[in-house]
Parts: sequence; C-alpha cells; structure tokens
Amino acid sequence: MNTSEKIEIVCNNMAQFLIAKNVAYGDRALNPLRIFSKADSVEQIKIRIDDKLNRLMQGHEFGRDDTVKDLCGYLILLMVTEMKEEVEK
Repeated sequence: MNTSEKIEIVCNNMAQFLIAKNVAYGDRALNPLRIFSKADSVEQIKIRIDDKLNRLMQGHEFGRDDTVKDLCGYLILLMVTEMKEEVEK
C-alpha cells in the first residue's frame, strides 16, 4: 500500500469518526447550545483544542484518550466551522 492510499484510509476513518460523534452529540460543535458560554463555534472549538493540548503538556491524558485523533478531529471541525461561517457571510 502506498502513502496516498494510507492517507486516504486515515482521512476516511477520521470522517466516519467525526460523523458518528456528530450524530451522537447532536451537532454541538458547529451548533452549540450556548447555555453558559456565548462564544461562537470557532472560539469554542479553539478552547477544546487548548484544553486538549494543555492535558497533553501536563501529562494528564485519560487512559483510553486518543489525543492525536481528538486533536485531528477538533482541527477538522475548526476548518468546517470556518468554512460554514465564510459561506454565511
């Protein structure tokens, strides 16, 4: 299997992972409830990335926590949210 095929597999797996989480959590990344925080979606995702990076730096990852996958997911969601906001302008 060549590198391009491996990239495609990883990206397809990430897409399925994010779609499943989006269904499970009710599209909260792009459409947060805003009960306490009034921050927009971009800022909320950036906060999640900061929190994840902080836990990584502090060595406080949870046992089953897949940090790389979570960070990739948040960065993809950030790109999707920024794309959504650009289209809405």
